[in-house]
Amino acid sequence: MQRRTLKVQEVADYLGVHQDTIYTMVREKQIPHFKVRRRILFTVESIDAWIRERESEITKEAI
Repeated sequence: MQRRTLKVQEVADYLGVHQDTIYTMVREKQIPHFKVRRRILFTVESIDAWIRERESEITKEAI
């Protein structure tokens, strides 16, 4: 079975940012995530959808 979740460091690497940035975004509810006990997890699908939403917002602002 393939793992379907990412940890904070994996999302940071995926997005090319520092893990502290991800923790801040989680705390401010700026990025989709969920918790299992104290562990913060992300799904690749939700992160990819979140990226597409950000891209479309930027495109709309540029018009």
